[in-house]
Amino acid sequence: MQMNREDRMEPWRTAIVSVGERNFWIRGYEIGSLMQKQTFAGTIFLLHQGRLPTDGESRLLDAILISASDHGPGAPSAAAARLACSGNRQSVSSAVAAGILAIGDEHGGAGMACMEVIAAGLKLAQSDSISIEEAAARAVDDAQSRKKRLPGLGHRSHTHDPRKDVLFGMAGEHGLARDGVAFMLALEKAASGKIKTLPMNVDGVLAAVLHDLGFSPAFGRLVFIIGRVAGLTAEVAEELSREKAMRIHIPFVYDGPPAREIP
Repeated sequence: MQMNREDRMEPWRTAIVSVGERNFWIRGYEIGSLMQKQTFAGTIFLLHQGRLPTDGESRLLDAILISASDHGPGAPSAAAARLACSGNRQSVSSAVAAGILAIGDEHGGAGMACMEVIAAGLKLAQSDSISIEEAAARAVDDAQSRKKRLPGLGHRSHTHDPRKDVLFGMAGEHGLARDGVAFMLALEKAASGKIKTLPMNVDGVLAAVLHDLGFSPAFGRLVFIIGRVAGLTAEVAEELSREKAMRIHIPFVYDGPPAREIP
């Protein structure tokens, strides 16, 4: 049966990619030209921001992706990918997907929440005509009163995350360290003074730099996914090449009811 014009699906709209018989453009730039003149990080910047980055912006985003690429096989995303690969060695895509699905609020998701805190704190500073330091102190007080953790602070492995100095140093070197970086440094100082020593973790560092690069809070989680996929592919490849199938046996202790009969 021939479809009426009214029954046809409306075309999807996109401002990202145009593909035709003789063209392939990303945000208006020909793909071959991008392949020759841009980096992968620069293309990610273009995809999400709609413009080409400066050299400093491209280099900084590249460093951010490197910083998020892997944190060892024990991280939830890598552990999930290896576990899936251990049980299904025929599908590397499902193993990598399992790792991505382990990324959330508790693992790799704090960057988004932290960017929201930064945006709210800077908005407060502007609306109430207070300093960034005072806005950060209020954010700490608010978190304490609501008994909420401050995203971007605290780390189970590091007392000082080495990625902080590198990324903040690069941001300063390229003139890209602005209010986002200033707010997170003030938040770290205020929290350590009022609660306990809470070192800034990579989520807080990424959130500050990404805010200053003009990205939306959602990108705080997306950039972690983009970077971590590189590490997940390496974790899966190593599981395939070095380990036997079904080699992961998680120890457990049963603490349910004793053996019983159905009445």
